[in-house]
Amino acid sequence: MAFTVIIPARYASTRLNAKLLQDIHGKPLIQHTYENAIKSGASRVIIATDDTRIEAVANDFGAITCMTGKHHTSGTSRLAEVLEKLSIADDEIIVNVQGDEPMLDARVIEQVANNLTNSDMQMATLCENVIDHDQYLDENCVKVVFDKFGKALYFSRSPIPAFREQTDFDVSLCFKHIGIYAYRSSFIKQYLTMDSSAYEKVEKLEQLTVLNEGFDIHVAPACAATGFGVDTIEDLNKVREALE
Repeated sequence: MAFTVIIPARYASTRLNAKLLQDIHGKPLIQHTYENAIKSGASRVIIATDDTRIEAVANDFGAITCMTGKHHTSGTSRLAEVLEKLSIADDEIIVNVQGDEPMLDARVIEQVANNLTNSDMQMATLCENVIDHDQYLDENCVKVVFDKFGKALYFSRSPIPAFREQTDFDVSLCFKHIGIYAYRSSFIKQYLTMDSSAYEKVEKLEQLTVLNEGFDIHVAPACAATGFGVDTIEDLNKVREALE
């Protein structure tokens, strides 16, 4: 199965500037993410960046790069520019891997591409069980509910599903969304023509517009470790410790 991984790699970051170039045991963070993507069996891995500093570092470790504009407000928009610049075919499966996910297992990247290939849905993504009640309540942890066929019903920062009786809380029913997506190239272009839904605007979750427009998103539990993204210096130190 052929698929392409695109890694949006923005230089600016509100909580940890230039985080993708931060050193983790002798390699920049973005290199760890890139090397995991290479191991996934992807036909090619492209780093899509808006900054020549990231481009130079990525070229130094042998990555394919594509320079994109600084105007993009989402990773999906940045992906669309890459598709146009590189004339990627409409039926190509694209996996969007966030640049700040240096611990994402390669098997997970392959899994989401396979899930889309074997589905008639327009997008595929992954999830894993929340670890405890505190994470279930955390608005920074996006939760997802999906049906027995793997079709997403809703994503929310609120705790879902809601338990009418607190004593009924069951962690096995509560899933955290993992921010990795697979789409066919043509659907990325179609997505960019959609107006943001009211649900996206209040929850600040792009995927809710896709559901609002009547398209289906495949969801499955991740087959391997997903680690965690890096947003702060504390996250960076946790990754350094985990990868030591």
